[in-house]
Amino acid sequence: MKYAVVTGTSKGLGASIAKLFMQASYHVIGLSRSENNELQAADFPGSYTHYAVDLADINATENTFRQIIANLEKEELESLLLVQNAALVSPIEQAGKQDMSQLTDHVHVNLLSPMAVTNVWLDAWRDTDIPLVIANVTSGAAHRSVYGWNAYCSTKAGLDRYTETVALEQEELGTGHKVILFDPSIMDTDMQGEIRSADESQFIDVERFRSYKQENALRDTDTVANVLVERLIQPESIENGAYYSVKDVL
Repeated sequence: MKYAVVTGTSKGLGASIAKLFMQASYHVIGLSRSENNELQAADFPGSYTHYAVDLADINATENTFRQIIANLEKEELESLLLVQNAALVSPIEQAGKQDMSQLTDHVHVNLLSPMAVTNVWLDAWRDTDIPLVIANVTSGAAHRSVYGWNAYCSTKAGLDRYTETVALEQEELGTGHKVILFDPSIMDTDMQGEIRSADESQFIDVERFRSYKQENALRDTDTVANVLVERLIQPESIENGAYYSVKDVL
């Protein structure tokens, strides 16, 4: 059976990724704090199973993934994909003015959770011959400094370097596993709405992001998700350690 595990499936890009996997006959395991009723009720060739978890809680995240692994170990696995999509953009604020609880959750969801999950995931399948593909969703913010996005830029940069390093390790170990980055660029999501609602004193580029919406420059999440899913369902075409951007296709 073909399985895809996707984080952040309650809405946005994660929901689109899950839907397209289901249409491609994958059995999707989705993780987010709240369920996605549309995915639960969808009539697609593939199925959807939801696990409710707050990815800011690292212990709960680890325990949830161990439950998922225990269930998957009972299946005849033909393909096993992991897409780590969940992310936070808040706090959008200068250093020195941030709420510590928000900042902690941000680092946990954007960086520590993907690291912890990858560690558990690779260990769980160590003694099997199942070829693993892990796709971590990144951002152009990983490569530049943006006023008010000190947390977001830093965690995405950290995720990039972590992904590249794990890919290097898998290559040296000869596991055959592939670990990649996917940059979806700007999309019409709730996260973009959150960015547009920021005050200019917090985020000096806010007017530029508001103009993206006004000028219909934001891509639909289904369109972006299709670029990633089409790549992932053809694992032979994936280069370990590669950085794939939607801009290279659309």
